[in-house]
Amino acid sequence: MSSELTAWDRVQIARGKERPTSLDYIGAIFNKFMELHGDRLCRDDGAIVGGLAAIDDVSFTVIGQQKGRNLKENKKRNYGMPCPEGYRKALRLMKQAEKFNRPIICFIDTPGAYCGIEAEERGQGEAIARNLFEMSGLKVPILSIVIGEGGSGGALALGVSNEVWMLENSTYSILSPEGFASILWKDSKRANEAAEVMKITADDLKNMKIIEHVFPETEPLCVENIDMVAASIRDGIIAFVTRYKEKSKEEIVAERYKRFRNM
Repeated sequence: MSSELTAWDRVQIARGKERPTSLDYIGAIFNKFMELHGDRLCRDDGAIVGGLAAIDDVSFTVIGQQKGRNLKENKKRNYGMPCPEGYRKALRLMKQAEKFNRPIICFIDTPGAYCGIEAEERGQGEAIARNLFEMSGLKVPILSIVIGEGGSGGALALGVSNEVWMLENSTYSILSPEGFASILWKDSKRANEAAEVMKITADDLKNMKIIEHVFPETEPLCVENIDMVAASIRDGIIAFVTRYKEKSKEEIVAERYKRFRNM
């Protein structure tokens, strides 16, 4: 991918409707996947998918934020914006992974958590905060991979990990460039300027040591040419698990704590 792309160019690519989703990567990376549903409190949130997966004989718990490609799918997935029950489903699966000593793989792709009244009524802020708190102490290795948009606390709720990786044209930020421009300059039309100031690209974040690895992309990345990127991610996941296989539960938690304290 050309290094001449601006930060705003990469924002647009990250938001592309043909860009592979979490389920696309799960299908391409893992040998098998069994989806689990519901938070056992309210309902099943289509904006979060998760379940049990395997690469060869290694079992994982996989969780991803899921967007749609058309109006019908986006209604089902709420445009990739999880509600509280989505984050609670994710946490239920993470706690299950800890119980059975399975590594956790998270795919991040959301413009942000859903900010509707009903989400606030059901405890959106608490659900996100609870994930941050619980993930910090989970005694299994956690890997988060930003595959598209990584927006705000909605993304961070799946990002308290031992390592965070990004695709070359994904973004990871405290809020959207439009929101940043509206706050800073009272003009959302200056989003392209905001994207540069915010340092939200994979290369920016790697240089600032906020993430550990960047995956190059085929241009333009879509389901039809996902195999090369998926193979690289698969190899990376295997190497990640191997690195953490010999570490104690206490070491895994301590390294995650140190990672965020050093930022």
